[in-house]
Amino acid sequence: MAVRTEGAQGSVGVVRVRCFVDYWNYTLASKSWNGREAFPTDWAKLGPWLSQQAARLVLEGPEAGGSVRYEGLHVYASYDPKKPGDAKFKNWVVNVLDHFPGVEITLRERKPKEPPKCPCCYEPIETCPKCEQSMWGTVEKGIDTAIVTDMIRLAWEGSYDLAVLVTSDRDFIPGVEFLNLKGRKVVNACFPPRGRELAAKCWASIDLTKCLDEIRR
Repeated sequence: MAVRTEGAQGSVGVVRVRCFVDYWNYTLASKSWNGREAFPTDWAKLGPWLSQQAARLVLEGPEAGGSVRYEGLHVYASYDPKKPGDAKFKNWVVNVLDHFPGVEITLRERKPKEPPKCPCCYEPIETCPKCEQSMWGTVEKGIDTAIVTDMIRLAWEGSYDLAVLVTSDRDFIPGVEFLNLKGRKVVNACFPPRGRELAAKCWASIDLTKCLDEIRR
């Protein structure tokens, strides 16, 4: 069934699209596909371009000429305050990425992850006995949950008709299945063969490897 909605001013055939980007999953997938470096994305173009691509896949039949309304690009990322490189990344997110039209940022600080414990005495092993390096790590807190929560919340509020989810993470499958049950279509954008399981659960998918020149910086 094609998407057919009524816009804010009563116009029929307007498809409102929101895009949700798992930043690090997208970046690492593009880096793996690109060989060494992450793909140089034009973030100002990404949201409107994804919206047009997704709507083209969903609109069909007599509604093929329906109009598309881009409602925003939601970008979710995390950073480690102890890493100098992440300080630069945070500055770029806050002072550059967040200023593009329609872009909304969710930026979370990674929290320390407790070191492993001895299986016999259960004491934490804070330093590796061989190389003497710290066993403390960092863990990303709440990014996946934030994305799913916003997708469901904004669907509940009637803020979009079609969602574009940019990630290869299969952990999003339950959220996509829930939105499917509630009549909200989700289009997955990914770098195949990564993300096949998630793409199979979505209404349609966009193979980013075939059209990256259109969003190259």
